[in-house]
Amino acid sequence: MPASPFDSAIMTELFHEPVVGRLLSDGAEVRSMLLVLGALAKAQGSLGLIPADSAAAIDRASRELLIDPAQLATATGKNGVVVPALVAAFREAMSAPEHASYVHWGATSQDIMETGLILRLRRALEHMKGETERLLIHLADLAETHAETPMAGRTYGQHATVTSFGAVVATWGAPLIRALDSLTDMRPRLLVVSLSGAAGTLSAMGADGPAVRAQLAADLGLGDPGGSWHSQRDRIAELAAWLTRIAVSLGKFGEDITLGAQPELGELRLTGAGSSSTMPQKANPVGPSVLGALASYSVGLSSVLHTAGVHRQERDGAAWFSEWLALPQLVLATSRALATANDTVEGLEPRPERMSENLRLGGGLIFAEALSFALARQMPRPEAQGAVKALCADVAKTGTSLADLANARWPETDLREVFEPRRQLGTAPVEARHFAAAARAI
Repeated sequence: MPASPFDSAIMTELFHEPVVGRLLSDGAEVRSMLLVLGALAKAQGSLGLIPADSAAAIDRASRELLIDPAQLATATGKNGVVVPALVAAFREAMSAPEHASYVHWGATSQDIMETGLILRLRRALEHMKGETERLLIHLADLAETHAETPMAGRTYGQHATVTSFGAVVATWGAPLIRALDSLTDMRPRLLVVSLSGAAGTLSAMGADGPAVRAQLAADLGLGDPGGSWHSQRDRIAELAAWLTRIAVSLGKFGEDITLGAQPELGELRLTGAGSSSTMPQKANPVGPSVLGALASYSVGLSSVLHTAGVHRQERDGAAWFSEWLALPQLVLATSRALATANDTVEGLEPRPERMSENLRLGGGLIFAEALSFALARQMPRPEAQGAVKALCADVAKTGTSLADLANARWPETDLREVFEPRRQLGTAPVEARHFAAAARAI
């Protein structure tokens, strides 16, 4: 298997997500850092910290010059960061030493790298927001259509009480609505520039430092954090937690579909399911399985990123390098999970007739709770529970349905409502429709 499935030629249709994948490429990283270097010079020139003509030349060059990422590899391996090599290549490519000496004036590598990263994360989050909204519309349609489609609600893998397929869909989508709300709250904290200098004090820029940072933020359309966040990694931890929330929520969606599509259950059908190399009968739930795998993987990556939050002193190489290893992978995993979830739900076919059939499995024991509450209207609740529990044992022994045994035991009591699935839906239809309305209001 390849070292990274996200950019593998073999696995491109399984794990690759092209939009976010491009944003996390070497070329995109170099381009974003060049834009930051240009914007920094422009801000410094506007405040008189560097000559205005040099600032204009650097800003123009940052948008016009092309630098091959491969030429930065040797120096990056030695220095541990790419910026020294990038700045050297930028200055050389400008062919204007009188201006080039002002490139990267008073900043440090982390400022350039992290501001460039934030520019790319902004676009990645916007893409994932759109994919989440698209998924919510699909789920809203399903939830509304099947708000009153009865099916077995299951706890611990066993029949519990009746629910509706629409309500189940709502459990898949509601966490995504909350995640979008959290994204709105998180964006102003995350999408900020980094400009703090060597040890977080902006000392090389003197009194103009804070003004340069504010202008840089305004020019890039980002926020001004008001200080250094070189060793304050709560922003990255919050992002990691948000991405993991999405991935885990989609993992639950995938696991439920995998179970529902099992031939033994047959309540869902997946179009375009995968085939086996040897078993002709197989229709493997590949997409849902990808969602489960990406959820597990995301949890592990999130753990790495939270551990990296223990960022020693003013800068910590090991902790920072850990972020480089884990954060791009987590962004890619979550973006691919969203794409896979959209593909999966578009090919999902609910089978209401099979859901109805499955309600009667096991002799209709799923109606036991409803029966006990109906009987509690005419006898003490503990007595009703005991009587129904005894009937459940008789179902297992005789194979007679719970409905037939109950009607024979209490012929004078009208129990038709108890064994009518649509009369046992409770709040399921309301919850399904409430979710659908909330999803469409995003």
